[in-house]
Amino acid sequence: MSKRVSRSTDCSDCKRATPTASRRYPCLPINSEVGKDSNHGCKMSSSNRPAAPGMPSAAPDADSQLDALLARIESLSGQAAEPSDGATPASSSPSPPQTRQPAALPTDRAPVGSPVPPAAANPAAATRPPVTARPAATQPAAPTARPAQAASAAKLGFQPSRDEPWRPIEPATMQEAGVNETLLEAIVYRYLLNVGECPGRQIADQVKLPFRMIEPILTRLKMEQNVAYKSATATNDYVYILSESGRAIARNHASDCTYYGSCPVRLQDYIVSVKKQTIEGQYPKKQNLQEAFRDLLINPKMLLRLGPAIASGRGMFLFGFPGNGKTSIAERVTRAFGKYIWIPRAIDVDGDVLRVFDPMNHELEMPDPGSGLLKQDPFDQRWVRIKRPTIVAGGELTMDMLEVARNNESNISESPMQLKSNCGTLVIDDFGRQKMSVDQLLNRWIVPLEKRYDFLNMASGKKIQVPFDQLVVFSTNLEPKDLVDDAFLRRIPYKIEVENPPEADFRKLFEIMCKVTKIPYDPGPIDYLIKTHYLPVNRPFRNCQPRDLLLQVRNYCLYNDFKVELKNEYFDFACDNYFSVM
Repeated sequence: MSKRVSRSTDCSDCKRATPTASRRYPCLPINSEVGKDSNHGCKMSSSNRPAAPGMPSAAPDADSQLDALLARIESLSGQAAEPSDGATPASSSPSPPQTRQPAALPTDRAPVGSPVPPAAANPAAATRPPVTARPAATQPAAPTARPAQAASAAKLGFQPSRDEPWRPIEPATMQEAGVNETLLEAIVYRYLLNVGECPGRQIADQVKLPFRMIEPILTRLKMEQNVAYKSATATNDYVYILSESGRAIARNHASDCTYYGSCPVRLQDYIVSVKKQTIEGQYPKKQNLQEAFRDLLINPKMLLRLGPAIASGRGMFLFGFPGNGKTSIAERVTRAFGKYIWIPRAIDVDGDVLRVFDPMNHELEMPDPGSGLLKQDPFDQRWVRIKRPTIVAGGELTMDMLEVARNNESNISESPMQLKSNCGTLVIDDFGRQKMSVDQLLNRWIVPLEKRYDFLNMASGKKIQVPFDQLVVFSTNLEPKDLVDDAFLRRIPYKIEVENPPEADFRKLFEIMCKVTKIPYDPGPIDYLIKTHYLPVNRPFRNCQPRDLLLQVRNYCLYNDFKVELKNEYFDFACDNYFSVM
């Protein structure tokens, strides 16, 4: 048995000795294992090395192989290859992009590194006709919106305005809504414990969140066997009931707090909403004030003094004699600002529920939902739209009304009156006649009036900072300097005296109030009243007196079955009753 002899020859590129086994492919290693450098050290690369005479070209690079594979696939499917988006020409000079063609058949002396055509691997493919590349299809230009369609689209949906500067949009996810899922789950447990059974969509309506956000929570509770399906509904929903383990969990949640209403809003979201709806950015004009006081007879001089005070959005004193309409003016100040604001039903303060919406002090004005099954402009149902609030507190005001009140039975906290009046007007009527001393009230509000924020103490011991954004109006019959010191008066920039009306306005008030009380107006008895009961005794005119005297005349006529009209003797009877101790 003859022994095999290993021969060597010179490399055709670098003239170095190479084993015979690699003579056909010069400078290629015998051992082709990955990671081993078994080459003899030739620096010639496969891209610039010429092919050996009569030999096929070397192995193509990765890009050429990929192009050949794409050409093969497209030839089978009848489509032409298109250039790759990220491919760049190898030459240094820029050239216009061309459609990539399939590789041609190899010749006897093909340059090393040229791509291997598919026909070399499959002889049958050589008989197929060459595939020509199709030009890339151009994308049609996007149609431009017509002006009429654009205008109609702008009308759809919410548009900020002075009457409604902001509206909360409907959240799409739990993260976007900022929902405390632990608190939400506790609310669902309490609600099912109170109602017994309920469809899933009704649960979503109770917590004021979209059903798509509540359904995963209900599914998880079902998998945990804390709720069960009682039946199915016609709307691809289920009727949920609590299991025994679920009832035990619900009772534990109910012992902590009995709240099962709307899902609370984050405190930070409420603070942002107040900034977007603040009264300081409204700046009402003269026509806005005239519209606000259209049902009152106000002297133009008085209106000129009220205008800058209201437009500032800061505090003001209204003082003067009783009966001149200080309370009526203060209650109508809010009309000079925008009509509506949005407030949350409740606020989440680190797990504590703080209710804000109060039906006793807030007048609900929800937007029109529109017709049809789909809402054109969905909003966050956890918020309610109300008229800008006007909250009046008189002699019943106490310090407890200025702090967070917590019900020990339900463990639900109620927001104070200054928080409920944010973005509106807070009227302290009969200032100086409250149960608490004036110094207590001034010390409580001396910082909020200047800094425009307040600090509240929660029942859990946590202290929170909330906006103090309202027009505070102090109405009093006493002199402000006799009530408070200079430090407090400095923080109330406007002090306006409501003076007695002149005789012309006093007569005009009789004419206005006769229409209200449905008594025919007659100037003769009015002249008799002024000359007999006012001028001889120097009795001052008051804005409330025409209304009060006309009501006495009307009641006197109705009791005696007389015709309701103005007579001198009727006014004599009314003045004897009205001014008996005045």
